[in-house]
Amino acid sequence: MSLTNTPSVTVNDIVISPAQIDAEMQYHPAESRREAMIKATESLIIGQLLKQRAADLNLTIDMARFSNEAQADDALLSLLIEKEVDIPKASKAECEHFYQQNKTKFISAPLLEVDHILIASAPEDLEGREHSKQLAQQLIEQLVQQPDQFAYLARQYSACPSKETSGNLGQISSGQTVAEFEKAIFAASEGLINYPVESRFGHHIVFVRRKVDGKQLPYDLVAKEIETYLNNKVEHKAIAQYIQILIGEATIDGFAFDQQNSPLVQ
Repeated sequence: MSLTNTPSVTVNDIVISPAQIDAEMQYHPAESRREAMIKATESLIIGQLLKQRAADLNLTIDMARFSNEAQADDALLSLLIEKEVDIPKASKAECEHFYQQNKTKFISAPLLEVDHILIASAPEDLEGREHSKQLAQQLIEQLVQQPDQFAYLARQYSACPSKETSGNLGQISSGQTVAEFEKAIFAASEGLINYPVESRFGHHIVFVRRKVDGKQLPYDLVAKEIETYLNNKVEHKAIAQYIQILIGEATIDGFAFDQQNSPLVQ
């Protein structure tokens, strides 16, 4: 790979070469080469700072335990954090306060029982999409007049394997279907949806047989999850601040950190 425009960086007089940065870029996918280069350079600089600080403290890790350098750097960072940073743990009061302020986050997923008929058409086939939409609308109008015909129409028209069970998809919870289909059905009330539901597969005629709304989960059931979340949040902030301190105390030539926007300190 060409080294053109790749900087040579020094971290407290230790050189990180353009070749090292170019090699590191493969681990940092991005929309542009420049963005990948910046991420790779940040990662290598921070890795070098961690190694230098560990050496100052006479801290060592067994490299043979890790399959790659990134894992070793993570372990070294954990060791340094344990040695140099006091990370408080979330109290029960803080966890309960978070629950009270965020109750909508702790509701069980709703359940639906759904029948559907898929009139298939490819996303890129504009003529086919228009045809599937029109046919779906015609079938909906027919079902408004003859709701008992759903099973028959599913067996006749549906391109989904569920046609063999009269279009029945069984119970559906969040995450089980494609996003565009899920958004429409979970927003609907029980009964026939009065418009064709479009998805990447075509147009669907949908009958919501049963809808069980989500229920508020009690604090005791989610207390551990909240505690873990808050502790991870505090730890992440402590790591970001620690890295910022290392960067601020270092002499770095050839690269300037964007402290606010760097993904390594978010």
